Order: sequence, then structure tokens, then C-alpha cells
Amino acid sequence: MPETMKAFRLIEWERPPELVEVPVPDPGPGEVVLKVGGAGACHSDLHIMEWPEGQMPWKTPFTLGHENAGWVAKVGAGVEGFAEGDAVIAYGPWGCGQCRACRLSEENYCERQDEIGSLGGGLGLDGGMAEYMLVPSPRLLVPLGDLDPRDAAPLTDAALTPYHAIKRSLHLLVPGSTAVVIGVGGLGHLAVQILKALSGARIVAVDLAADKRELAREAGADEAFEPGDEAIEAVRELTGGRGAELVLDMVGAGQTIALAQQVARVKGDLTLVGLGGGSLEYGWFTMPYECEVASTYWGSGIELMEVLDLARSGAIRVEQERASLDDAAETYERLSRGEIRGRAVVCPNG
Repeated sequence: MPETMKAFRLIEWERPPELVEVPVPDPGPGEVVLKVGGAGACHSDLHIMEWPEGQMPWKTPFTLGHENAGWVAKVGAGVEGFAEGDAVIAYGPWGCGQCRACRLSEENYCERQDEIGSLGGGLGLDGGMAEYMLVPSPRLLVPLGDLDPRDAAPLTDAALTPYHAIKRSLHLLVPGSTAVVIGVGGLGHLAVQILKALSGARIVAVDLAADKRELAREAGADEAFEPGDEAIEAVRELTGGRGAELVLDMVGAGQTIALAQQVARVKGDLTLVGLGGGSLEYGWFTMPYECEVASTYWGSGIELMEVLDLARSGAIRVEQERASLDDAAETYERLSRGEIRGRAVVCPNG
């Protein structure tokens, strides 16, 4: 392993990230260093770049990239079950590993998150937009088998997040039901595929961009509409005026939340997944009766294993564009302009 490496790092809050040279991490006891195959570029990274100092209890600088997969490069003392060259994916949310939620593999809901002060690699700690990445425990790694780490990297968030959101509502998605996916980007196009694989629901996609609506159809959506009154009327007509059993807002902006409210049904689920900064007005006559509203964050480690099984079976596939680490800044600029079809994956080692 070299002594130094390139890394795309957030140096200071409200300042564009920079590609810099940093030391290659060396694993301590119980730690693992990955040679990064792929790191997904996520919209939430764009939000991080814009946050003012104090928004989160994280210290800069740190390397971006929270969707990561690669090959084991070096293991620290006491690490068992992994060897150099093993293809692995990194579970994204890093909890304490000891509380009840973590013991249930739900580190996304770690009960000691405030004490820890970070959410994981790329989220307060060094992530995968670098040639090598330090993972603090082998419990956070899942073997990939014959999956290519560059293909698999987005599965740890772009697939796991909608998988968890959909799984909690599967009891509603019986044959004849309807699911609406608002926003068909990195997460949304996988949400459509997961719905197709797990349920008998009619799938309706909503997106402003014509190419994203086409991507939704390719992914398995039965219908795709531009947001607005036409989409609302279409969902009402398709459902006999009742609305959709599940509405997934993958954007989370004010306008998309308002749309979600208007197409949800009585005793349905409205789930906010996107971090668009919008808020929901909740009260009498603003929501259908007994419609449950929830926000979800990532998914469990066990669910990541289930997502990988879906990928191995061919039921889901990430539509992706690959870029070099040298092109990371340009990749995020394209993402902010809505020019990425599916997911962008930065491949630091080619």
C-alpha cells in the first residue's frame, strides 16, 4: 500500500470540497482498510456541502462518500472472517454496536447517536471518495460474493433506503393496490424495481424530467406522470377515487409533500424519504383519515443482506454512470443540475 492517497474532502463548512493528498489509513486492532472500488454520489452530499457550521456536530475536514464497496486491503489485529482481496460492501450508518437497536442490526437508529457525534463514513468520518477507506469494525462489512464492488456500492443506500421504506408497508401492497414513487433519481429508480420485485401493486412514478419518467418505465413503473394536477387526477382515476396505499416521497420538498398528501388514501402510508427540507401540514382535512405518516432513515444490516440477494437474483439493478476520483467535483456539479441518470459512482481505483 502507498503512503499517501487522493481523497475528495470537505475541508470547511460552506466551502466546496477539494481533492487533496492525505495519508493512507493504517488499521488498528479490530479495524479494516478497504481499497475502494466504488463510492456513490448522493444528493444528501450536496446538502452537506451547503450546511453552515454548527448544523451537525461533525468536525471538518473529512472525506465524503457514504455508499461504499471495495476489496479488503489490510486488517488490524483481532479481525477474523475477512482476508485481503475479499470483495465487500460497507454498511453505511455506524452506531455504537452495543445498544439494543445496534444489536438488532439497526445501527441506523442507534440509541447513542448523539454521543457518537457522527453518522458514519462520509458523514462526519472519512468516507469512500478516496483510494482507501478505514472501517472501524468488521461487523460493518458484508461479503459481496460475485457482485462487482463498483456496481454494488449504491446498494448500501440508494437501494437499502427505499427497501426499508417499502418493506414496512408491504402489508398494504396487495394485488389491486397502488404505490406512488415521487422522484425517480438514484433512490427512486431502485424503489420502482423493489416494488416490482416484492409486491403486486400498480406502480405510478412522478417526476419533472421526461428522461427520469422514461427511466421509471424501464425500471418497471406501470405509469409515469409529470407532477401537478394531471398526476393527482390520474392517480385518483386509476384508484377509483381512493388514492394510493403507499406514497413514497423520495424528494421531501414542500411541493412534493403537498402532492403526496393529495394522492394518499384513507388508511394508507405516506413515507418521507428525501431530505428536500419541506414540511407537512398535518391536521383535520389536510390528510386522509388514518393515513400514517413516517420518515425513514436508511435500513438495517440484515436488510442490506436482503438487498444484495435481490441484486444477485437480477431483480434490481443500479442504473449508473461511473467517474474517476479526479472527476468527483464535476460529478457532483452534474448531480446538482439533475444530469445524472440513476446513480453516479466514483471509482477511485479504476
